[in-house]
Amino acid sequence: MEHFPVINMDKLDGEERNATMEMINDACENWGFFELVNHGISHELMDTVERLTKEHYKKCMEQRFKEMVASKGLEAVQSEIDDLDWESTFFLRHLPVSNVSEVPDLEEDHRKALKEFAVGLEKLAEQLLDLLCENLGLEKGYLKKAFYGSKGPTFGTKVSNYPPCPKPELIKGLRAHTDAGGIILLFQDDQVSGLQLLKDGEWIGVPPMRHSIVINLGDQLEVITNGKYKSVMHRVIAQSDGNRMSIASFYNPGSDAVIYPAPALIEKEEEKKHVYPKFVFEDYMKLYAGVKFQAKEPRFEAMKAMENAATSLGQIATA
Repeated sequence: MEHFPVINMDKLDGEERNATMEMINDACENWGFFELVNHGISHELMDTVERLTKEHYKKCMEQRFKEMVASKGLEAVQSEIDDLDWESTFFLRHLPVSNVSEVPDLEEDHRKALKEFAVGLEKLAEQLLDLLCENLGLEKGYLKKAFYGSKGPTFGTKVSNYPPCPKPELIKGLRAHTDAGGIILLFQDDQVSGLQLLKDGEWIGVPPMRHSIVINLGDQLEVITNGKYKSVMHRVIAQSDGNRMSIASFYNPGSDAVIYPAPALIEKEEEKKHVYPKFVFEDYMKLYAGVKFQAKEPRFEAMKAMENAATSLGQIATA
């Protein structure tokens, strides 16, 4: 089996820079996922975030989750459940305006750690976007600008716990999907595995590694790169023992950002084909909300149809 790509960011500063950039490019083209070590976020901060997040789940969410399981009779299911995920979650928003201070039940030191962690992740996301620009031959800052919209990017975090599941063969921790947004930065449990991605028709585990950040690409980067880089189906397998923590942060375009393939990339193609649609990010998200766990291709086709309809209306209006 091919090795899951692990990128040591320290090597970007030395003579191994070119080889490391090539590894990032290969991961983006062929995996849609890679794992970062030496990414600049302190291990001490990560340990604090993990400890406080696990304590918060035990204190504030575990009982609620057990009550939900009991109310739906999930311990006794006999056939596969395809409309529910075995996860306990809460959400944080960082950009354009943070709501971390308003999220109920969080201890003050947990809030502080999550805010500090988000600042580090935002910086890392922007650094990665520039590395992708370099690999793609786009001017520095192109992707950040493409995400900007009128108020800057949107950036938020989904904090999840995947408790022990009595029937992991019948209930997924999280059903298979691609992520709608831009670039995703995941701090996952290094003790309990479960995250898998689909590669060449096979489900491959994303290895839990202490203090690493897992990166995956969302649908918007597939559109902007005109398919050179692709978002990839992934899922979480529930486990019969162990509670898996997952802190996934989504660095996405602003809601009014207009997303379309980078002209410089289309110029490079021999056929100069503009394969992917042009749309407003918010419109894509409205569609995605109802079809998240379905294939992405029909979403792109629906956006393309909207684009064509808008274009033809424009032509009628100017005729």
